[in-house]
Amino acid sequence: MPDFLDHVIGNNTVGAYGTALLIIAFVFFLRRPLSRWTASLMYSFFHRIWKNFDKKTFVDLVIHPLGIFLVITVSIITLYRLHFPADVNITLYKYSLQKILLAVGIMLQLGAFTWLILRIIDFIAILLQQHGDGQPAPSEYQLIVFFRDFLKVLVGIVGLLLILRFAFSYNITTLLTGLSIVGAAVALALRESLENLIASFVIFFDKPFTIGDFVKVQSVSGNIERIGLRSTRIRTTDKSYVTVPNKQMVDSILDNVSRRSQIRGTLDLHLHVQSTPAQLEALLTATKGFLTDTKDIHTHSIALSDIRTNAYLIAIEYFTAPIEWPRFMSIKQELNFFVLRKMEELDLKPAGEK
Repeated sequence: MPDFLDHVIGNNTVGAYGTALLIIAFVFFLRRPLSRWTASLMYSFFHRIWKNFDKKTFVDLVIHPLGIFLVITVSIITLYRLHFPADVNITLYKYSLQKILLAVGIMLQLGAFTWLILRIIDFIAILLQQHGDGQPAPSEYQLIVFFRDFLKVLVGIVGLLLILRFAFSYNITTLLTGLSIVGAAVALALRESLENLIASFVIFFDKPFTIGDFVKVQSVSGNIERIGLRSTRIRTTDKSYVTVPNKQMVDSILDNVSRRSQIRGTLDLHLHVQSTPAQLEALLTATKGFLTDTKDIHTHSIALSDIRTNAYLIAIEYFTAPIEWPRFMSIKQELNFFVLRKMEELDLKPAGEK
């Protein structure tokens, strides 16, 4: 048996092949426990910074890319200790098979490492969206999501450059120099996209609106569902999904309905000229009492605003708290029905009725 293990095949002994395969198989089959243990060590570090660090969520996010990274890294290190068989080291397009396989291995390793960093960024974003009680912080959500996506793009670009540098031995300095020149030309061609990108920074730091706000901008009205690097997505009142460039969201006059301190309601009555002062006064008194007793109405005013040859005008104005729109419409309907019933009770007729 020892003689068989010492038998040389392709510049390596059978024992060396067996040892390499055993190490790779050991790491492959135990990748989940190993990656879970490594994730627990990383958790110990992050837990010192964030006390509300959720270990289970973190481990579930990183365990898969971490396991792949460990298997690829151990495989590269183990196989690199072997002597590559000269008989199979053919040349393809000026590159030997050994260099090609090594480049593929490094590319996979850096790809797995980049995937791991992206998962960590996702988890940090989830963590930053939480208050101390574990509840989401809506006011900071859009800023966190923006920088999460921005950092993921940067990490992806850096990962690609590292693959070019270490896997394919490409001189990225020359590439970066060329990209800087091309970038200037692209910047001129994509001026509008850059303006939208800058506008997104204005939105995130100035915060004229946040996700969930009901806004009116130009001819679009609806709830903000997502704020991206280039555009803002709005779910309109008729449930359409509208994309508005961020530059228009910044440059246009925008009405953030959700941030109103109060909601204004009005009702104008045109009553028949044959209405008596006693009838009008009774209607004013009753309506004023109704507005006073309604819970969500903060302030109100009601008056006989004008006397014309063909009608008496009563103006009713009231302000509610920034309540939900269905509740506001319910108050408006209750007021309308109350006025109609009171007019019927007092025998008041609308203007123009014979």
